[in-house]
Amino acid sequence: MITLKELAEQLNVSISTVSKALNDSSEISEKTIQRVKEIAKIYNYKPNKVALSLKNNQTKTIGVIIPNILNHFFAKVLYGIEKESAKKGYSIITCLSNESYNRELHSLQLLANGSVDGFIMSIAEETQKEKKTAHFENILTQKIPIVMFDRVADAVECGKVVIDDFEAAYKATKYLINEGRKKIMLVNCLDELSVGKLRVKGALQAISDAKAFSRELIELKIKAINDIEKEVETAIRKFKDIDAIVSIDNISGVVALNIAKKHQFSIPKDLSIIGFSDDNVLPFTSPKLSTITQHSDDIGAKAVQLLIKRIEAKTHLNNETLTVNYSVNLRGTTLPVK
Repeated sequence: MITLKELAEQLNVSISTVSKALNDSSEISEKTIQRVKEIAKIYNYKPNKVALSLKNNQTKTIGVIIPNILNHFFAKVLYGIEKESAKKGYSIITCLSNESYNRELHSLQLLANGSVDGFIMSIAEETQKEKKTAHFENILTQKIPIVMFDRVADAVECGKVVIDDFEAAYKATKYLINEGRKKIMLVNCLDELSVGKLRVKGALQAISDAKAFSRELIELKIKAINDIEKEVETAIRKFKDIDAIVSIDNISGVVALNIAKKHQFSIPKDLSIIGFSDDNVLPFTSPKLSTITQHSDDIGAKAVQLLIKRIEAKTHLNNETLTVNYSVNLRGTTLPVK
């Protein structure tokens, strides 16, 4: 492969002229820029990324750490991150924590050796459960910025991208109350996570604010994802008079719908259901599930924009939390409210 020096020799110009021409410098004429790029293409010249990163003190690479690639929400956020990063001229390196603190720690340490300019991440369940934050603080003291999304650590002073989980759950629960529902069950598979706690608080607040609503919210806590079907089945058998379900994760709403239909509930006449999910679940439900929809790819794009702003800042920036819009999409599992 030809080097920058050899390319300059071929063109009979200085190395500086070739470098500036390849970067479209205004100091170089259009004719020279065109000529340099044509010869560079003929000789398949590729810039030395290691040398560029040393010169500019930047790798133009973002480290991304997510808990689970099989979760559609995280997959769509990753899609948004990759798309926006490419648009901004950055590459990404993706690592999976698989909900493990140790794997999350290892990924941070591995990439903080000069491989990336900053991190975008959603915290592992084990990390949140054990309230560990020292590994984040260690990265930040190295002047490597972090932007957290969805699952965030409030105690860590870094950029954050979230939706208003409290408000979203509040609105979902309030809608069910306005339908005239009297016995509402909340299905919670996110009890140890920051997003889960906020959504539970939102649902409870909606119940508390409803003056004419006398029943307490039934909260079904499910510890393991493999237990969702069994636990929801048991709850529906036990609470035969429930008339509404709000699911605060992206799986149990579909499970609840299928089990309710098996038990001969007429949906939404006898039972209304609202879940938290992207539209990926819709082809698999009948009737179509009403959802709080997180705009996952937008969350990814906003995280990239916020991180690059911090990477390229010449001065210290105050920590910033961006709140991305969500939408309440009412479909076949809820009744219209006048």
